[in-house]
Amino acid sequence: MLARIWSAALIGIDAVKIGVEVDIANGLPATVIVGLPDGAVQESKERVKAAIKNSGLGFPLRRIIINLAPADIRKEGPIFDLPISVGILAAYEQISAEFLDNYLFLGELSLDGSLRPVTGVLAIAATAQKLGFKNLVVPADNAREAAVVKGLSVFGFEHLREVADFLTDPTSVQPLKLDGEAELNQTQFSGEDLRDVKGQSQARRALEIAAAGGHNLVFVGPPGSGKTMLAKRLSGILPKLSFEEALEITRVHSVAGLLKDKGELVTHRPFRSPHHSASGVSLVGGGSFPKPGEISLSHRGILFLDELTEFKRDVLEFLRQPLEDGYVTITRTRQSVVFPAQFTLVASTNPCPCGFFGDSIQPCTCSPNARERYWAKLSGPLMDRIDLQVRVGRLKPEEVTQKAYGEDSTSVRQRVQTAREAAQARFKQTKLQCNADMQSSHLRQWCELDEATNRLLEGAIRKLGLSMRASDRVLKVARTIADLAGDRELQTQHVAEAIQYRTIDRMQ
Repeated sequence: MLARIWSAALIGIDAVKIGVEVDIANGLPATVIVGLPDGAVQESKERVKAAIKNSGLGFPLRRIIINLAPADIRKEGPIFDLPISVGILAAYEQISAEFLDNYLFLGELSLDGSLRPVTGVLAIAATAQKLGFKNLVVPADNAREAAVVKGLSVFGFEHLREVADFLTDPTSVQPLKLDGEAELNQTQFSGEDLRDVKGQSQARRALEIAAAGGHNLVFVGPPGSGKTMLAKRLSGILPKLSFEEALEITRVHSVAGLLKDKGELVTHRPFRSPHHSASGVSLVGGGSFPKPGEISLSHRGILFLDELTEFKRDVLEFLRQPLEDGYVTITRTRQSVVFPAQFTLVASTNPCPCGFFGDSIQPCTCSPNARERYWAKLSGPLMDRIDLQVRVGRLKPEEVTQKAYGEDSTSVRQRVQTAREAAQARFKQTKLQCNADMQSSHLRQWCELDEATNRLLEGAIRKLGLSMRASDRVLKVARTIADLAGDRELQTQHVAEAIQYRTIDRMQ
């Protein structure tokens, strides 16, 4: 007898529908899996056989052929254990095949028949909903993750026997109901507070601008000046996640296998901080079956590169395309995978090898050639893409000992949220999320300059040697400064402040 079950295979953070066809024929007992399976899928026939028997169900002592279609897509991982088991039970008439076309199955099996969670369930659930499936059967630990997809009934089970009983009487179990938006709205802001930062008014201002406009930021200063402390406080002033953004983040983390608490929705913006010894693959993603790297795991959040100049130059160059396009493409022989990578880059570095160039107290011991070699790791095109370049100086003694604290993160976040709302109202007819996403055509529309301001920008371009990309980013930052001030039109003071954040493009 022949049975067909529906499942899905992951490709990046997307999924494709897979038909699991099971044919039981007379012949010597054997199980054959075809359709471009990897080693883990081939091993599933032994897990499935043991799981069915240990669940008290009958396993056919005949020749079983399992086809995973379409055959030109590589199938990987243990995700097909459950659909293969259901297919065998249906073909062997252990369960009714009447309702199976309305369901999509996925899950790993233990030898005792219990269901184990798998990765990428949210991506598969979203694909199932788009393809018109009404029901999804998953391991119990994956049910919450899948249930955030609207318009899909999700059934979570602990054991294969429970699945078989459910398919015999589909009305015996109710689907899991979960309101992901309500869960997100109950989320409290977390993160370290800006009020802990003493002094550094310009750096604090740069953090506020970066949060309001989604701009990339680098802090340059001597050791102990507070660069890392400042960077870690950016997450506390970023605007609250929308439900769509939370789904995007959860989807990426699900594929990477990083979800915690039984696959609950990610409700905070990610903050990723790879070590400076990180390889290019760990940063952008890759592997035989591509997985997301740090830049994709930072999607809709922050990628913090501490000690920026200690990273290998070729690794830093990998950032150029994602910073410009908001995604990364990984190409392999059999397929190309696209991962989202719309993140805010925050970096910190010393101004020279010894760390004290330009310091008011400690003299620099580096030669001009040493400083030039030090900064050579940061190419012009990369620095062009960093909108805010901020010097962080040593605190004065009276600032170190002061008892008064600065403005707290809650107050700053309110201004950031207001500025973001102004930008989103401006962008409502577009797909733009924030000012940093604007292209040249948008700048012409929303960043018009009067004659005096235009002359100021022209002078800065000549004096600082700004490229076209860098000058465009000056306008984007100026637009954010205007939004923070509540101004509809760009004014001279907005552009002047934006220009001052481009003064260390090629610090030597």
